[in-house]
Amino acid sequence: MEEKMTMVNPRIETLLDHSENKFTLVIESAKRARQITNFQKRLGEGLGGVAPMRLEDISKKPLTIALEEIADGKIEYDRPTGEDDEFEDGEAK
Repeated sequence: MEEKMTMVNPRIETLLDHSENKFTLVIESAKRARQITNFQKRLGEGLGGVAPMRLEDISKKPLTIALEEIADGKIEYDRPTGEDDEFEDGEAK
């Protein structure tokens, strides 16, 4: 059977196999994309570190890279517990 091309690649079903639900998927992909963006920004300032990103990764958008990493099982999301809350009884810690 021929594989049907979709707008989202990797497929949402594949991504959900590696995530609790759609909401968690959005959070973990956004956080990882932000990390990638910050890394690329530091590379432009000459602060990237020892190993530069691969050429094929530079041409991709950060969210695409993040979703591919999630689909490959490279990213794990630890849900914060109640003890990790920034606010307690309406006041900031």
